[in-house]
Amino acid sequence: MFIGYARVSTQDQNPQMQLDALKKAGCEKIFVEKSSGAKRERPELKAALEYMRTGDILVVWKLDRLARSIKQLIETVEDLENKDMGFRSLTETMDTTTSGGRLIFHIFAGLAEFERSIIRERTRAGLESAKARGRLGGRPPAMQKKDIVAAKAMLSDQKITVEQVAEHLGVAPSTLYRHIPGGRSNIAEET
Repeated sequence: MFIGYARVSTQDQNPQMQLDALKKAGCEKIFVEKSSGAKRERPELKAALEYMRTGDILVVWKLDRLARSIKQLIETVEDLENKDMGFRSLTETMDTTTSGGRLIFHIFAGLAEFERSIIRERTRAGLESAKARGRLGGRPPAMQKKDIVAAKAMLSDQKITVEQVAEHLGVAPSTLYRHIPGGRSNIAEET
């Protein structure tokens, strides 16, 4: 059985073109989603995958309707493959139920793995280069010593709330607590 999945990114977009293509391809059941592809939680995709049975084929109009990244696409298609289900993309003419489709898909998977390893190598090389020049990786702290001193001074006044201090310094209250563990009670003990 062909199970269709159509997705548009916003409420204003119309999925009709995808629906027409999926019906023409022979989809007996079609799930429609109005959600960004970047979101991991997509209820209609989940429903489509739960609806599918062994031997069924998930059909999409285009690869980017199913996933926004190669990694996400590979994970989804591998999950289908592990359950003896297929995947077909109409625009890219990819069909994992054929030997040619599986080959193309595995080439995609290999390229994605290659890309991940190159990113890891570049990151490692960049960190080593920075370390050799005396720089440490990571973001600079959100609050400098002068900010912490100012925050403690403001917090010593019971009329000023933690939220007001955080807003004044341009940080979140959680950041303030991270730099001043214990908050106001810690300041009272220091004085």
